[in-house]
Amino acid sequence: MQETACMEPSECLTHNESHGVIASPLPISVHPRVMEALRSKRPVLALESTVITHGLPWPANLELAEELEAIAHGQGVEPATIAVVAGRITIGLSAEEKRHLAQAGTACWKLSSYDLPVALARKAWGSTTVAGTLFCAQRAGIRVFATGGIGGVHRGYAQLPDVSHDLMALARYDLVTVSAGAKAILDLPATWEQLETQGVLTLGWRCKEFPAFYYGNSGILLPYTVEHASEIAEIYKTRTGGILVVNPVPGTAEIPRAEIEPCIIEACARAEAQGIRGKAVTPFLLHALKDITWGRSVETNCALLRHNVEVGAQIAISIARAAL
Repeated sequence: MQETACMEPSECLTHNESHGVIASPLPISVHPRVMEALRSKRPVLALESTVITHGLPWPANLELAEELEAIAHGQGVEPATIAVVAGRITIGLSAEEKRHLAQAGTACWKLSSYDLPVALARKAWGSTTVAGTLFCAQRAGIRVFATGGIGGVHRGYAQLPDVSHDLMALARYDLVTVSAGAKAILDLPATWEQLETQGVLTLGWRCKEFPAFYYGNSGILLPYTVEHASEIAEIYKTRTGGILVVNPVPGTAEIPRAEIEPCIIEACARAEAQGIRGKAVTPFLLHALKDITWGRSVETNCALLRHNVEVGAQIAISIARAAL
């Protein structure tokens, strides 16, 4: 497939060096619009691509991807949806590339940061998870990333320890990540403990409790609440590692805990009965919840994604202004 909309790797690495990012032999292409925004120090917002391939069916997945980018554009922020296109890390997708990913769906690889070398070597097409997106975004010099919900500690940890690499990536890469907390299908108290252990600075966006993806109040109190994007920009100046900004799902789209928890238990039971493990767990559970809730869980997921992009754009603007 043609990539006429993307810069060559050498151009990208020259740009990266100007932003203090270590040059590497990774094959990276940056969309011209994203490149120009970064060079002119305008705000850029990274977006993951797993929602395109593993989140929604065709054509709703493509429609949502376009809508999220439009929300960022509407606030004066350049969106950079990240994926691997034919063995090349691609920062900002063309319309053709988004359509290819959306139509291929789960036939595409689901890529965490540690999967990238294999995908690049095999010239694969793949979508990036939270960890994979953070890895790529940092190398492009992007400072802010908006996603749905982060991964974490899966339920049943005592029997089968399963901890998402997202948590380590959030600590390692110097980005602000905006999410609706961690997915409620996880063990939220254990996930919160892991965030603390990894040293991830977590800020509540106008909230005092760690959001639980489908609902806002998990009962886990946050150490810090922020009211304005400008304060996050100030905090970002003296960061060590990444910052997680947790943004509750809008109240009109919330599914209360008492309603969603029985559905999650049923979805987990289906996964256990079918022996679902590893990376397949989260997509399986989200798909099962879609069936069990008659699509309501998907509506909530889309609503919180939109909201996170709105907040992420505000933060990207404030950080860009603070850097001038």
